[in-house]
Amino acid sequence: MRDLDLTTLRLFVAVCEARSIARAGEQQHIVGSAISKRLAQLEDTVGTPLLVRRRRGVEPTPAGETLLEHARSMLASADLVERDMAAYAAGVRGQVRILATASVIAESLADDVASFLNHPAHGDIRVDIEERVSSGVLRGVHEGSASLGLCWDAANLDGLQARPWRGDHLAVVMPLDHPLAQHQALALAQTLEFDHVSLPPSSAVQVMLQRSAALHGQSLRYRVVVATFEAALRVVRAKLAISVLPAELAQPYASAFGLRVVPLTDAWARRRFAICFRDAATLPPAARLLLEHLAQAGNSEEK
Repeated sequence: MRDLDLTTLRLFVAVCEARSIARAGEQQHIVGSAISKRLAQLEDTVGTPLLVRRRRGVEPTPAGETLLEHARSMLASADLVERDMAAYAAGVRGQVRILATASVIAESLADDVASFLNHPAHGDIRVDIEERVSSGVLRGVHEGSASLGLCWDAANLDGLQARPWRGDHLAVVMPLDHPLAQHQALALAQTLEFDHVSLPPSSAVQVMLQRSAALHGQSLRYRVVVATFEAALRVVRAKLAISVLPAELAQPYASAFGLRVVPLTDAWARRRFAICFRDAATLPPAARLLLEHLAQAGNSEEK
């Protein structure tokens, strides 16, 4: 099979997303006939039909769906290459990309990275951070889109190397007048009769909460689903539901929002985060330096 060119793949993705060659042409500023010619060449290259023409447009065949997934990955990688090379052209001698969960970012990641970059020897290193759920962090590190990933060490780290980082303690956050507010500590089972605020269902915390509730023969009653910790806190402040969040993140808001933060006693509630990577021996020098800095920061927290 001949090499696939990125321009054609980009047009193919645009057509699949727009479900129309004409609309894709308008978006990409290219005439529809030119796109059709490129798509015909692409189908000839891969040796199978990729699109089905319908009355109201086009849609990918099963082979087209598979190519669409690969094409998106290839284009994302190409964009990363372009950005990385632009950084080197601007004089940056090292670049490290980190994928991290929201809990990790809320913990101390920004402070640890800042202290690393403030060191005189690291003045020519650039660090980029992108937030993802745990599964996305692990997938990104496996695929090589980031050198380092940070997530809860309860996640499936198979196939990756890891070093311990910092940790946090999950707690139940509720209004001051909530029936559970008088407790000094709580087990998750004690909260299951109340409505909860859920973060993204695919996040490691929500998966663990669902598993724990299932062990008690129950399920969590989700009244609101939000994307961020701050949104969860605002829902709790409005007295719509309670939420399980890192105590270290929620406590600073407690006074201002009129909230009570009660630690969970479940064994999994005291979490440890891990720095994961494919192979320490193959990490670029800048990534190895940052790995050691983060691992040292995690060790100092334990002492």
